[in-house]
Amino acid sequence: MQQWQERTHLLLGEEKSEILRQSHVLIVGMGGVGGYVAEMLCRAGVGRLTIADADEFSLTNINRQLGALHSTVGKIKNEVFEARFKDINPDVEIRCVNQYIRDDLTWELLDSAPFDYVVDCIDTLSPKANLIKGALERGMRLVSSMGSGAKTAPELIEIKDISKTHHCPLAHMLRKRLHKMGIKSGFYAVFSPEPIREGAMILCEEQNKKSNVGTISYIPAVFGCYCASVVIRDLLGEF
Repeated sequence: MQQWQERTHLLLGEEKSEILRQSHVLIVGMGGVGGYVAEMLCRAGVGRLTIADADEFSLTNINRQLGALHSTVGKIKNEVFEARFKDINPDVEIRCVNQYIRDDLTWELLDSAPFDYVVDCIDTLSPKANLIKGALERGMRLVSSMGSGAKTAPELIEIKDISKTHHCPLAHMLRKRLHKMGIKSGFYAVFSPEPIREGAMILCEEQNKKSNVGTISYIPAVFGCYCASVVIRDLLGEF
């Protein structure tokens, strides 16, 4: 046991800590939610992480995204995270996929390794649904983050099977899309039924997005921590 992991081992014991060390988790989307998911898994001692994102950090990321600083603006997110995670756990294995995951790339990524868990932190509906469909078809366990924007109340966040999500616009649209694919349940979703804050969304024309939604610093972080908790507890047989 390395000293930095002492408190984790004290909580979980050697056997369960070893399960995490042997696990390989895929996180798709390293934005406000995904960055926190990956860091919590890294700090918990998960031994292998594949992180997928094609973006660079921008000034507008600083209010909520882990790794986003004035000094990292313009830098590739995955490269910043890889260095950060290696500084947390020098033994962690990091694979960076610097691409937008959609269409055939989804299947290639899911077939590239026997992942123990998949975390979906994609903002865009179509690639989000395709990743979920591909993971479920391969028998992979998955947790998916719903919309964390335009919300301020962390106490309302829930973890449920996708079929039991409610009062979340993204979850509603995702359920409709998945129903057309023959999927009604079978994976965990982190969501909030909190009403969208009025005036918190504007239309835009950017790559892979048609709107910008206002966010506060802590809500994406809490979503990320909830997703990480699902992964860790499920891997340990405690969820």
